[in-house]
Amino acid sequence: MAVRLDEIDRKILVELQADAGQSLDEIARKVGSSKTPVWNRIRRMREAGVITRTTAILDAEALGLEACFFVLIRTSEHEAEWQKKFLRTLKERPEVLEAHRLAGDIDYILKVRVKNARAYDTFYQALISEVRIYNVTALLSMEEIKATTVLPV
Repeated sequence: MAVRLDEIDRKILVELQADAGQSLDEIARKVGSSKTPVWNRIRRMREAGVITRTTAILDAEALGLEACFFVLIRTSEHEAEWQKKFLRTLKERPEVLEAHRLAGDIDYILKVRVKNARAYDTFYQALISEVRIYNVTALLSMEEIKATTVLPV
C-alpha cells in the first residue's frame, strides 16, 4: 500500500535522492521548511518504509569493474528447492548487482558487474557449478546510456 506523501515530503525525497549527504539545514532551505520539521518528516518516512536505507553510490569503472553483463537465464527447474538454492547463490555473489524473475521465455535476468570477460567467465563457471541451468545468454553492455537510482516522486 502506498504511503501518503504531501508536496514537502516529495521535495525532501527529491533532495535526498539527489544527495543524501546534504545537511538538514540545506534540505530545509531547498524545500522551504525548517530543520526540525524536515528531520521529523524524514524519520516518519523511514518508519513507514518509504526511505529504506542511505548509501553511497560508487563509480564501478573507477574501481576497475569495467564490464557490465546482462545475463539471461532459462531453466527447466521450477521446484521450490532449486529456486531457493538459486536465489541463495545469487545473493552470495557480489558481482550480481540486480536479479529479476521475469514473465515470458526468459526466467531470470541478472545485471553483473566485473573487471573483464575473464572475470565474467569465472563468475559463470561458479554459477553453473552451484545450480543446474538450462540456458545462459550473456550480453555485454557496450555503453551505459542511463543509470539512475532516482525514483519519480
